[in-house]
Amino acid sequence: MTAPDLSGRTALVTGASRGIGYFLAKELAAAGAHVIAVARTVGGLEELDDEIKAAGGQATLVPLDLADMAGIDRIGGAINDRWGKLDIMIANAAVLGVIGPIGHIQAKTFDKVMMLNVTATWRLIRSVDPLLRKSDAGRAVLMSSGVAHSARAFWAPYAASKAAVEVLARSWADETKNSALRVNSVNPGATRTAMRAQAMPGEDPESLPHASEVAARMLPLVSPDLQETGRLFDVRQNRFLTYHMPD
Repeated sequence: MTAPDLSGRTALVTGASRGIGYFLAKELAAAGAHVIAVARTVGGLEELDDEIKAAGGQATLVPLDLADMAGIDRIGGAINDRWGKLDIMIANAAVLGVIGPIGHIQAKTFDKVMMLNVTATWRLIRSVDPLLRKSDAGRAVLMSSGVAHSARAFWAPYAASKAAVEVLARSWADETKNSALRVNSVNPGATRTAMRAQAMPGEDPESLPHASEVAARMLPLVSPDLQETGRLFDVRQNRFLTYHMPD
């Protein structure tokens, strides 16, 4: 898949102050989109803004903790007032929680993972769904993880949250399959990010793809020419995987 021309399009990216979200925002801006960058860390957003503008792109910064559900609701209204529609949504923000036995996870940790990874994602969908439907080629990408399918030991909260996000994406895609909106999930694979370092502290980060490489491979998923919907894109395999549905 080739990089799309996104001139004149508006793209929302959560978790844009670092990691994959940061480089996705840069890729989107470089392709011509006006990027609405959402994150808690103001310093990271300002650095992103500087880099996007230095390259000739445009960005709007939205410092927001996604635990602020009313704040998520306001995003949709603000986008509607300024642009009247939204062309691209990248739901990238997430927290890892704790890697450990499921019976040892504290309730507050489990609740935080579900709130930020699942509930905030649903709230964002609800906020911008009408705006994406107004686009002639609305594109939504929800970040998943391989652990949503491997269900590996000690990863239960994060894995469960990502499995839930994938189901949200698939259901939303089925609801909108007869519209111009296309909704897909992404498994980025092991990537050189702060979250990965937190999960795998003994791993050599130099052995992993840089977040910028992963972001570049994801960019075609927001192309106006994309037809796939309700599917999972595996970055390492560089292809869509097929969900096996029961008869």
